[in-house]
Amino acid sequence: MTRGLAWLALLGLVATPLAIVIGMGFGTPDSGVPPVIPPIGRDGWQGSLEAWGLIFEDSFYLDTFLRSLRLASVTAALCLVLGFAMAMGIASAPPGRQPLLLALVLLPFWTGFVLRLTAWVGLLRDNGWINGVLMQLGVIAEPLPLLYSDGALLLGMVHSYLPFAVLPLTAALAKRDLSLEEAAADLGARPATVFATVTLPLAAPAAAAAFLLVFIPAAGEVVIPEMLGAPDSMLIGRAIWGEFFQTRDWPAAAALSTALLALLLVPIALYQRLSVAK
Repeated sequence: MTRGLAWLALLGLVATPLAIVIGMGFGTPDSGVPPVIPPIGRDGWQGSLEAWGLIFEDSFYLDTFLRSLRLASVTAALCLVLGFAMAMGIASAPPGRQPLLLALVLLPFWTGFVLRLTAWVGLLRDNGWINGVLMQLGVIAEPLPLLYSDGALLLGMVHSYLPFAVLPLTAALAKRDLSLEEAAADLGARPATVFATVTLPLAAPAAAAAFLLVFIPAAGEVVIPEMLGAPDSMLIGRAIWGEFFQTRDWPAAAALSTALLALLLVPIALYQRLSVAK
């Protein structure tokens, strides 16, 4: 009974919407509501491959995909490095302090996502706090163009997704066998050697899972690039949003969404495999 309800929920909430999006990719743009002609009508199959052709023929979309994957990779790598250091600190803290430290990591989630990004806008704008402090100290004479730049975009991405890397790493490092590290140290290994030969291999599956846990949602991020990124830095999430709500080309938006999902199937499968292995 329970398995039947689970499959029914997956069919209604996952499979059916996905099938609609994929089918919409074969539709034809229209001026009506909704602005798409379904690929299957009274006269049978009336689908079109025009939307799919745009993905492979228009270099704009290919560049957008590559730029999004590159940004997601850099974001995941930075979150992994920072998250590993934070997780080591939390796992090494006394057991009584670990819940407080984890609560501090999760503290940003207690406020609204858009509100947090708005705070970064206030800090990074030309007359914001960062430029104001630097000018007051005499470090700069004119405001730095911090906002709406690749640096601001990467800062917002890392700030938003860092907890997704810290949590799995903390869980893995907290359960590691400290006697192995002590044995390596007793045999004369330096702390860096102990970390590279004992700690890091033990946490490697969790590190890979943390990387993928950040990479997968970061690849399709929409809000952060819109609020902090440069206007000419088009990412796939913003491209899909524009096709849906600005040009109202739903077949193109559906085809782009399906292509993005296809690209992410490999890291999603890897993450699930690592989760099962743990």
